[in-house]
Amino acid sequence: MSVNVNRSVLDQFYRYKMPRLIAKVEGKGNGIKTVIVNMVDVAKALNRPPTYPTKFFGCELGAQTQFDSKNDRYIVNGSHEANKLQDMLDGFVRKFVLCPECDNPETELHVNPKKQTIGNSCKACGYRGMLDTRHKLCTFILKNPPDPTEGGSAPVKKEKEKKNRKKDKENGSGSGEGGSSENFDAPQVVDRDDDDEDWAEETTEEAQRRRMEEISNHAKNLTLSEDLEKPLEERVNLFYNFVKHKKETGTIDAADKDILVEAERLDVKAMGPLILSELLFNENIRDQIKKYKRHFLRFCHNNKKAQKYLLGGFECVVKLHQVQLLARVPIILKEMYDSDLLEEDVIFAWAEKVSKKYVSKELAKEIQAKAAPFVKWLKEAEEESGGSEEEEVEDDENVEVVYSSSARELKVETVKPDKPEKEEDDIDIDAI
Repeated sequence: MSVNVNRSVLDQFYRYKMPRLIAKVEGKGNGIKTVIVNMVDVAKALNRPPTYPTKFFGCELGAQTQFDSKNDRYIVNGSHEANKLQDMLDGFVRKFVLCPECDNPETELHVNPKKQTIGNSCKACGYRGMLDTRHKLCTFILKNPPDPTEGGSAPVKKEKEKKNRKKDKENGSGSGEGGSSENFDAPQVVDRDDDDEDWAEETTEEAQRRRMEEISNHAKNLTLSEDLEKPLEERVNLFYNFVKHKKETGTIDAADKDILVEAERLDVKAMGPLILSELLFNENIRDQIKKYKRHFLRFCHNNKKAQKYLLGGFECVVKLHQVQLLARVPIILKEMYDSDLLEEDVIFAWAEKVSKKYVSKELAKEIQAKAAPFVKWLKEAEEESGGSEEEEVEDDENVEVVYSSSARELKVETVKPDKPEKEEDDIDIDAI
C-alpha cells in the first residue's frame, strides 16, 4: 500500500507516492533488531540513498544501525513498530526531502565535504539553498555524499551521468574542454524592434501593494516551515500568543476558524482546548461555555484526546477560582455535556482515576467528589435509555393499525393481549 510522500497532504490523487514502511523484528534479548524490509523502495521514491533514512532512525532513536547494500538489508537495533518508524520518516521527509519553498519532494542534495556544507535544489520551483547542518544525520551525509548513479535503471543512470558531466563542464570543473562552445546552446537571435517595449517597473500604488503582498507571502511560507520544526513547547507558546492576541484585539468571537487553522498549522490541535480554557474561562465559566461553544466544538467534536485536554483545562480554571467554582463542578460539567463538548465515555474514564497532571492530587479528589452526583446521574440515564428502548420494542408488539370507515385516516390503537379463558369445570355425570 502506498502513502503520500508528504503525509500532511490528504489528496488521494497526490502524484508523489511512496510504499508504506514494512518492519520485521528479528532476534531476542540483547540481540533484538528491526529490519526495514522495503527500505530500498522507500528510498527510491524519496530520491535518497537508503542509508540516509535508516541512519536518521538511528539518530532519533539513539540506536545503532547496520547497512548491507548487497543483500538490501537495513537494520536498526532494538524492537520498533512500523507505525512508529513511519511517523519518524515524516520528520526525515520534512527536513531532508521536501522543498522549503514549494513543499514538493523533487529535490537533490549537493554535498561539499571541503566546506562542510549541504546544498538543496528543487527541480519544481528552482529553489536553491543550504540545509541546516545541526542535525546528527548531516555529519553522516558529509562523510557519505549521495552517489549520483545510485538507484534507477541503466539508461537512467547513463542520462544522469551525462547531465552531471555537462554540469561539471559548464561550471568549469571538468577537463580542458569545459570552455568549448559545443556544450552551450547559442542564444536565439530575435529580429524585432524592442524600442516600443517598456522595461521599467510599474510604480503605481496597486503594483507596489501587489509586490509587497508577494514578499510578505514568501516570508510567511518560510515562517510556516520553520515553525513546524520547533519543539512542542515553543509551538504551544506560539498558539497561546496567537489566541491571546485575538482576545486582546477584540476579534476572538468570530475567529474560531482562524484559531483552528493555526492549531492545525502548528500541529497542536488536540491541546487547543487546554489553551482556550486558560484564556477564555474564569469564574463565569457557564456563560462562557455558551459564548465560545463554537470555538471548542471545532476542537472537541469526535476528538476524545481534545476532550481530555478540555477536562484538564477545566481543572485548572477550578484551581484559579476555587471558592466560586468548586461547589458548581457538577453544573459546569453538565453544561459542557449538554453543549456536546464532552462524551459519556470520556467523562467516565476521567472520573475513574484521580490525576495530578494539572492540579494537586488533593484538589483533583475534591473536584471528582463534587462531580460524583453528575457522573452517577449520567450512568443511570444511560441505563434508563437502554431499558426504555426494550420497553418500546415490547409496546410495538401490542400496537395494531385499525381502519375506521368513518375516518379518512388510519388509527393506531393499543391492543391488550387476550387473557386465557378459564377452563370450564369438569362435569360430574353422576350429578345429572
